[in-house]
Amino acid sequence: MPLTFRKSFRILPGVRLNINKRSWSLTTGGHHGPRRTHSSTGRRTTSMDLPGPFGWRRTTRRGGRG
Repeated sequence: MPLTFRKSFRILPGVRLNINKRSWSLTTGGHHGPRRTHSSTGRRTTSMDLPGPFGWRRTTRRGGRG
């Protein structure tokens, strides 16, 4: 089983800095409502907990430059 490195720091209420071996990301959003993550690799993710049996929904986009 490979070893992984992942660390998360709470900077402000509703703002987290996530660091892993290859990149870092900044997550904003609270317990209620959408959560947005912007990664150093250009990936942008929006996720939200939905009520009832729907669970959660996630949308991912690759940031393009140029």
